Amino acid sequence: MPFPRFDRSRLIIKPLAERDHDLELSDLLALDAQIPIFDHPAIPILGQRLAAAKQRGAARIALMGAHVLRAGVSRHLIDMMERGLLSHLAMNGAGPIHDWELALIGATTESVARYIQTGEFGLWRETGRINDAIRQGAAAGLGLGEAIGRAVLDGDFPHKDVSVLAAAVRLGVPVTVHVGIGYDIIHEHPNCDGAALGQTSYQDFLIFTQSVTNLEGGVLLSLGSAVMGPEVYLKALSMARNVAHQEGRTIRQFTTGVFDLIEIGDDYRKQAPKSDPRYYYRPWKTILVRTVADGGESFYVQGDHRVTVPHLRRAALSATG
Repeated sequence: MPFPRFDRSRLIIKPLAERDHDLELSDLLALDAQIPIFDHPAIPILGQRLAAAKQRGAARIALMGAHVLRAGVSRHLIDMMERGLLSHLAMNGAGPIHDWELALIGATTESVARYIQTGEFGLWRETGRINDAIRQGAAAGLGLGEAIGRAVLDGDFPHKDVSVLAAAVRLGVPVTVHVGIGYDIIHEHPNCDGAALGQTSYQDFLIFTQSVTNLEGGVLLSLGSAVMGPEVYLKALSMARNVAHQEGRTIRQFTTGVFDLIEIGDDYRKQAPKSDPRYYYRPWKTILVRTVADGGESFYVQGDHRVTVPHLRRAALSATG
């Protein structure tokens, strides 16, 4: 039966100029910024592994949650791509939104608590233009990340120099975007095209999976991604190993690293029992245990991304000499 649907034409869409922002350009860390001391034994090892993977041409993949960008480390991620220390970035659907807004107006991040009260949360005119870029990308056969990155790189974005997606297009580095329908504010907008969203994000999933086929001898990092990163990686690795097995190859000898905020203890290379609520923390059981159980090695780094990501970059630079 035809169930009733919400009429998006009734929405009031306001300009970003009327929104207060929690993150501005001045909050973004410079490459030479002073950062707090962070002494963690895994950081230099992961830096060395990234440098070694670059030298052998193996994958250097970073999965990331949007709050990594909100931590102000965009310049550090861009620099790591420019130096070849990252060969692939994968984001959830919120990542490109922050990246787009920073490039366009030099600010991002609204107060959910404030704007949900008045029904204004997410309904900002310039942010909704991302949907137009996605539709155009779908028509051109692009993935979601490249479609948005090209729109920023080629468009009138005064601060495109801090856009991770625009840098990726400029450098020829894949940045893929893995969305869930209804998860992101651009899905609220009348110009959101679900077919284009699904087409471009699935294209990105296949691009990501192809990168995973080159993970032997490489590095996979999860930066603050509790659900998207582990789940997308798990399926991609299964597909990549399926084909590798047919060809007499293996994808086993690689390094994984999880950077996150929660405390999980030192014995993270052993899966928590089902009686422990931490069993359901996907980065632990998927990235740190199950997918490296037959030859890989994993590391967990707890800390603020505004501190840990710059330290990882410096460790990788040191390892490359």
